[in-house]
Amino acid sequence: MRADHRGKVLTFPQNRVWRTYPGGRLLEALAGRREPADSHFPEDWIGSTTRATNPGREHVEEGPSLVEYGSRTAAFPALLKADPEYFLGPAHAASFGAQPQLLVKFLDSAVRLHFQCHPSATFARERMGHPSGKAEAYHILRIREDIREPYVYIGFQRPPARDQLRQWIETQDLASIEACFDKIPVKPGDTLFIPGGFPHAIGEGILMVEVMEPSDLAVRFEFEKAGYVLPESARFMGRGLEFCLEVFDYSRTSLEEVRKRYFFKPRELEVYPGGRGTLYHLLGQETTPTMELRKSVLQGLVRKTTDRCFIGIVTRGKVTLSTGEDRKELRELDKFFYPAGGGPLTMEPAGTAEILECYPPAARG
Repeated sequence: MRADHRGKVLTFPQNRVWRTYPGGRLLEALAGRREPADSHFPEDWIGSTTRATNPGREHVEEGPSLVEYGSRTAAFPALLKADPEYFLGPAHAASFGAQPQLLVKFLDSAVRLHFQCHPSATFARERMGHPSGKAEAYHILRIREDIREPYVYIGFQRPPARDQLRQWIETQDLASIEACFDKIPVKPGDTLFIPGGFPHAIGEGILMVEVMEPSDLAVRFEFEKAGYVLPESARFMGRGLEFCLEVFDYSRTSLEEVRKRYFFKPRELEVYPGGRGTLYHLLGQETTPTMELRKSVLQGLVRKTTDRCFIGIVTRGKVTLSTGEDRKELRELDKFFYPAGGGPLTMEPAGTAEILECYPPAARG
């Protein structure tokens, strides 16, 4: 592969992925569809090297992203493999190879998602032989106009005994399962974290950025959603219910504890020169070693220098990005990749703009 990617602004086109629940109308509108509608493609996987696990669709190659730069389009995993030290940094490449160790998505839900639970990194490694668990972070972007009380479920507020949960899952007693949770209100701008092992569900009508470890491991303990019944192979990671009951964290997590430990307010890290913007910390090592989230709020031209790669999403306004002699104007909800070896990045907003910056885990050792 030619090394003509260096010094270029790299952006991601839509990468819609089939899921078991409906949504995606807002993503359709972003793509310029005349009559946007919900479907079974409610997610856009951003900067992905991860293949989606969709039983019955094994023949479909879905999940890994394409990336655009200049007049070219390339497969993102192949581009990383061709030049891992430039894209990811020497330390990261030495620790993880050509894998960013991060999966970022737009998730646009039309219905409440299935009750589900993901294995922690330790459980995935020790019990499943998998390199990654699936801890997740959510950054809420928009709420659909017809949704008056947007919410998520996170952790058991009234935890069941393991045998109780087994019986409720086997009989699909959703009333009893749902009674284990309290609705946790969310609004645009909220940032929250769901550790591996925590049962959870995302409420209907929420558009969010979802940042996670790079796996598609999920225990889905609600089998039907919007008329679609999950095949058994899509419920328990191919391991059976008894095995998956060990994935759950059965501890009681009060609403107060969820708010205190897993919701995050922006913390100022740096004022850009000339007061042209501010860099904020949202989530990082104090909570999880798997990712870091930051936000740049721009009021003027900022020249940013960092030796860390990140996936960037314009969450407000318009901004022109420049690397070397390459320039590209991005609008709200456009996505890009900043390579570790990319040199200075110039960000020039049209008025005020905000960029969510999603960083992979720190290199080992």
